[in-house]
Amino acid sequence: MSIEKATTSVQTAIGVAHSKLILIGEHAVVHGQPAISLPFPLVGVEAIVDYVPGSVKIDSTFYHGPIESAPESLHGLTSSIKATLEHLDMPCEDLLIRIKSSVPPGKGLGSSASVAIAVIRSLFSYAEANYTMGDILRLADISEKHAHGEPSGIDTLTITSELPIWYKKEEPIDLIEPQGDFHFIVADSGRTGDTRLAVESVRKLIKSAPKRIQAKLERIGELTHRARNALETASKQLLGQMLNEAQKELEALGVSDAGLNRLIYFARQEGALGAKLTGGGNGGCVIALAENEMHSKKLCEKLKKFGAHAVWSFSLRKKRD
Repeated sequence: MSIEKATTSVQTAIGVAHSKLILIGEHAVVHGQPAISLPFPLVGVEAIVDYVPGSVKIDSTFYHGPIESAPESLHGLTSSIKATLEHLDMPCEDLLIRIKSSVPPGKGLGSSASVAIAVIRSLFSYAEANYTMGDILRLADISEKHAHGEPSGIDTLTITSELPIWYKKEEPIDLIEPQGDFHFIVADSGRTGDTRLAVESVRKLIKSAPKRIQAKLERIGELTHRARNALETASKQLLGQMLNEAQKELEALGVSDAGLNRLIYFARQEGALGAKLTGGGNGGCVIALAENEMHSKKLCEKLKKFGAHAVWSFSLRKKRD
């Protein structure tokens, strides 16, 4: 075995991150209303750092090569990498960062934030350095600003949490402890959305019809408050109703398209207590609330047959003592 290979096998570090879903509050959260987001552990990212002499290189599905030559779409990530190395007082050299992700990009699941957080954690691990939550959020936010322009910050916060998050701009983060078991289905439309464009389209609507659009954003805020109450009182029927009502407002904002609506209406037709888009919209995923675990499994199968690109079922459960 060569010295280089021996060094590589010894100097290896791993960082991981799960993804996230917005349950309710999309778009309104950008304009000062609250939102509820959920950790989504079924898809995630693993970043592996190895010692390899030369420039810092990335090895991923989308790009393999030095960070200086990375495409525009990865500039946020490469900026986060450079900032992390600077924070750790490490030279920007002699590293190979391999990224393995099961989070589909452009689907509202926090792909860019998951990748950034996994990579940042792997670099801290490689340096054998401790980090604070503030370190992770600050360094990941560099990547998020490239990806989304003006991110709310909800993605990075949820990806670093194990509990649902109540998020409102410029207010302390609050964790929500569900008092019952809630069974969700996430279905991928197969089409990529663009959060930055969707956020910008709502911003333009506000300029053209400020009173009407502001009223819709405030309505989403009211629904979000009631959805929190539903989680904390184990009221599945109320939560489902809030999801359906929020979807009406999102459709009125022009961020839900025919493909998403088709999946949402089908899920409701098959007994979902509520269903709506999740994330920026105009592509991406929908989230539906099932009656129970058995119904969740059946709904998954039906959505697959109906044409959903991918389907996941997961449960939000009351914490057991």
